[in-house]
Amino acid sequence: MTFEDIIDKGGIAIWPLLFLSILAMGAIFDRLWFWGRVLLQERQILSSVMEAVYRNWDAAVEIAKDYRDHPMGRFLYAPLQLNNPEPEVFHLAMEAAADDELALMRRGDKILEAVIALAPLLGLLGTVLGLINSLGEIRISDLGTAATAGVTLGIGESLISTAAGLVVAIVSLAFYRLFQAFLFGQIRVFRKAGSDLEVLYHQKYLAVETPPYTIEATSFEGSKKFIE
Repeated sequence: MTFEDIIDKGGIAIWPLLFLSILAMGAIFDRLWFWGRVLLQERQILSSVMEAVYRNWDAAVEIAKDYRDHPMGRFLYAPLQLNNPEPEVFHLAMEAAADDELALMRRGDKILEAVIALAPLLGLLGTVLGLINSLGEIRISDLGTAATAGVTLGIGESLISTAAGLVVAIVSLAFYRLFQAFLFGQIRVFRKAGSDLEVLYHQKYLAVETPPYTIEATSFEGSKKFIE
């Protein structure tokens, strides 16, 4: 069966199914391009920034700034760009950046969810309408005669819309689950990278804010006189 046959025999429900399939394929290709770029460069960006953090914070800021076109680069640059913030502010900046990036990673999910929910229902609707048209042509006197052959053919054709709806929904569901797996993986990566960066900054902040302990000379001389 060719594509033209499916369109011709699918009934009225095949047109909204075709529209949903175009929406789904657009979202799928967009997300495949996005996740391919994210996953290929993420490890390199994370290792470069974290290695620079251990050596020089200013260098880490510049490296993260160069990768601002990548979600991981923006996530790391958001807290690093702040000028000696308190640890609580550093944590809030990182948390806000993670929320923004994860929201962008969910783009397209609503389209796939709508297609997964609507495609089988539209296919079933097309089948029901086809059955109504086919069974409406049956007369009691025609039962058991050659006149009912066309009705049987019409019932078979009415199932095309159901099959098309299921195909669209299954393909959309498969890619939706794949993108959800990528998203959950990014949540774990963001959480691990954020925790490591926050611990390092907390150590740096304490080293800067806590002066070395010194004994004043006047106090030492006063104690010496007291002892004498």
